Amino acid sequence: MTSSTCDTVEVSFEFFPPNSEKMQKTLWESVQRLSVLNPRFVSVTYGADGSTRERTHDAVARIAGETGLTAAPHLTCVGAGRAEIDDIARGYWDMGIRHVVALRGDPPKDDSGFQPHPDGYAYAADLVAGLKRVADFDISVAAYPEVHPEAPDAAFDLDNLKRKLDAGASRAITQFFFDVELFLHFRDRCAAAGIESSIVPGILPITRFPQLERFARQCGASVPDWLAERFDGLDDDPETRRMIAASVAIEQVRALQAEAVDEFHFYTLNRSELTFAICHALGVRPKQAAA
Repeated sequence: MTSSTCDTVEVSFEFFPPNSEKMQKTLWESVQRLSVLNPRFVSVTYGADGSTRERTHDAVARIAGETGLTAAPHLTCVGAGRAEIDDIARGYWDMGIRHVVALRGDPPKDDSGFQPHPDGYAYAADLVAGLKRVADFDISVAAYPEVHPEAPDAAFDLDNLKRKLDAGASRAITQFFFDVELFLHFRDRCAAAGIESSIVPGILPITRFPQLERFARQCGASVPDWLAERFDGLDDDPETRRMIAASVAIEQVRALQAEAVDEFHFYTLNRSELTFAICHALGVRPKQAAA
């Protein structure tokens, strides 16, 4: 693939805030390795009940302060009132942060379901509108090709996505998926609903298959039988597992690229190796090497 192709593909990366010195080291090594790919932004997740707020802030501040990357903190509706969330957003703006990922957020593990904070933003569309009142943030929101697990049906879920984008979000990043046709069908439905914003596929490189299955159960994503078959018998063979994982993801992104997809968001799980290899296959290379 020629270096000119690199200019036509945009990538972004998601990290989570570390909770130990060892994980901090791994995160920072991954940030530095992937930074040479010139991502549009790198996002940092936020705990289900706001429990990682300080660690998210610290990671965002370090990325913004020590790299040339655009850092994008996640903000959710959970566990805080509107005034508090607005104050957090203003603090980020004052730090020079211009991009935010706005999410409804997941309830704490022991809660039976999502309950809006009595003084807070009820849903992501409300949060987007509130953030836009605070400052002119560039806002990404979530989309679900296989329907949000709490949505009553696909039409409701699509209407909710449209509300978030109409409230001022710039793009939607999808939950991870493995069946390319699912994404393409969802993209068609978005277009038919009058959604013109970018629908960016979320790509999850598979580090451990049991972990993937757990993630999938939590968010309502399907795991095709053919994918389980590829990883069958590799629990104790990390080297082959990495090779299969790279192969699966490269097939996926190249198939999407053939369907005119030119933006990708990678759920890195704070590891760089697989994401770097997949980006290389897409033609996203370090600028000095491409030159």
